[in-house]
Amino acid sequence: MKHLTLRAAALGFALSGSLALSAARAAEPPDPPGSGSKQSDIGVLTGLAVGAAAGGPVGALVGSAAGALLGDRYHRQAQSRAALAEQLERSELQRAELQAHVAQLDGSLSQARERSDELAAELGHTDQLGLDVSFRTDDDSVAAAAMSPLLKLGALAASLPQAQLSVAGFTDPRGSEEYNQELSLRRAQNVAAVLESAGVPAARIRIEAHGKSAAASADGDLDSYALERRVTVRMQLPGEGEVARRD
Repeated sequence: MKHLTLRAAALGFALSGSLALSAARAAEPPDPPGSGSKQSDIGVLTGLAVGAAAGGPVGALVGSAAGALLGDRYHRQAQSRAALAEQLERSELQRAELQAHVAQLDGSLSQARERSDELAAELGHTDQLGLDVSFRTDDDSVAAAAMSPLLKLGALAASLPQAQLSVAGFTDPRGSEEYNQELSLRRAQNVAAVLESAGVPAARIRIEAHGKSAAASADGDLDSYALERRVTVRMQLPGEGEVARRD
């Protein structure tokens, strides 16, 4: 009878302690990882109560130890599941961001290809694209006003690996044939140097010097002479043309 009384007292004490601790723990914030858990404490008291009811004081000790182990194990498993869920959520967000970046890159590449195709089609409908550079009498220097158009044409040609540039120098009919041939060559070379500075490889620029052989101005026609003193620059997209070369 006395043994039963002690067992009942132990059971009552354990149960009351378990309920009180459970109520107190319920109002506390979640345990940080690695700390003692509410589940472990509840397991201790629950095991203590069950052990006391089943085996008296000794059973209470065994039950409390077993309850603590089970409660702590449950707590660690819950923490692991929460950590995995958080990692999975972060991975999903990162994957979504990566997909968005890839889609944006694909869009940019598509736009660049479309613009390149449009430019190629536009040039395909044009036999030649170019400009003329005028020179002063007996001068081979490129005028400042001609620099900007030359650089723009050079940048366009540089962006089209298949484009070739033909640079041809001319003079007015005054002077000897030999002198005008050399003068027209220097003019063409100086224009080609500007195109190269814009990024056009020298191998894609063909230089020609015509001297005064193409001059058609009447003697003494100064206005016509001014039109003869020039360098013509023509850009072509070769189909059947020969490979560009530097003479």
